[in-house]
Amino acid sequence: MEQYKQEFIDFMIASDVLKFGDFTLKSGRKSPFFMNAGAYVTGTQLRKLGEYYAKAIHDNYGLDFDILFGPAYKGIPLSVATTMAISELYGKDIRYCSNRKEVKDHGDTGILLGSKMKDGDRVVIIEDVTTSGKSIEETFPIIKAQADVEIKGLIVSLNRCERGKGEKSALQEIQELYGFPANAIVSMEEVVEYLYNKPHDGKIIIDDAMKASIDAYYAQYGVK
Repeated sequence: MEQYKQEFIDFMIASDVLKFGDFTLKSGRKSPFFMNAGAYVTGTQLRKLGEYYAKAIHDNYGLDFDILFGPAYKGIPLSVATTMAISELYGKDIRYCSNRKEVKDHGDTGILLGSKMKDGDRVVIIEDVTTSGKSIEETFPIIKAQADVEIKGLIVSLNRCERGKGEKSALQEIQELYGFPANAIVSMEEVVEYLYNKPHDGKIIIDDAMKASIDAYYAQYGVK
């Protein structure tokens, strides 16, 4: 596993973003782990988060694209932090763009924040996590309505590695439905592999009991 992925897992734990216990998800599923990207609240956290996303985008899609699109609302700070990190790490200027939830009819009008889109632009979409693909279902037509752009792919922070609406993962479903790749900084499989029975600040986060709970969850909801 790449060094930045290991560091990102440590970072999620330290930031109280990735938690283990008993949680009920929006889908109604009972899960032994939960990720809340809203817990990234400081300037230092957002700077580091942008760097991890930048490295994952570089690894998966290269830097041959024009716009990083972050769907409202959580995607807005993600797109801003990551375009700044791409500039710092790689010396490449990528434009950021996000959507408003409501169309603005005065001043800076329209549905977009940040850069406008033009025909021929190449776009990478950035999100925190996706379990059902509902956000992309809403985002895709907004992007395609702006201009004749090419969507290079989607990047999320964590691939939960569980079924979406059917038998495949949400990221696999997005790829098949929309025709662009979908990747994550890390997968839950990598998280478990890295944390299982490994001390983290003197504490074992995924011990045998938690590993058994995770295994049981994936036996029910995992991707075949």
